[in-house]
Amino acid sequence: MSQIASAPTAAPAPPRGPRIRYRQALSRDAADQAEVFHHAVMQGAMAHYSVAEREAWASALPRDACAWAARQALFTTLVAECDGRCVGFLELDLPRGRIETLYVWPSLARRGIGSTLLIHAERLLMEQGHARARIEASLVLTERLVRRGWQEVGEEWVERGGERLCRKTLEKRLAAVET
Repeated sequence: MSQIASAPTAAPAPPRGPRIRYRQALSRDAADQAEVFHHAVMQGAMAHYSVAEREAWASALPRDACAWAARQALFTTLVAECDGRCVGFLELDLPRGRIETLYVWPSLARRGIGSTLLIHAERLLMEQGHARARIEASLVLTERLVRRGWQEVGEEWVERGGERLCRKTLEKRLAAVET
């Protein structure tokens, strides 16, 4: 009888963890934060703001790691990390119950990264005893926040580099979410 040799079977690949990890920011994330901010404003906001408005907005914060590292000392900063790089971040003013910023790399928008950062921020706020969260959101973010249960409570115009930009004040009543 002849025997048929079988091809060796490859060992199954070890299970991979989730591609996006969420954690507290580290100083090494600061340069990536600068780039995420710049690209989110310049590319991600193009449907809502003119080029001049986006350039003024982007220039309001330096495209410099040192500036973003300094902000990490001012705000509790949560990052979304993919393959070791920060691809989204949220700055949280815990004492005031306020989300200061939320930015995601434009090509990764609408994949739940910002929503997951918000869930983590809301949990931290509740742990600090806050019953509500507040944010001054760009027009880019407002519609998505309203769909997530945030309520628009006002509008303001801010000046950046000689340009007036509209943003909305939103609040959300915080409730424990089962995860």
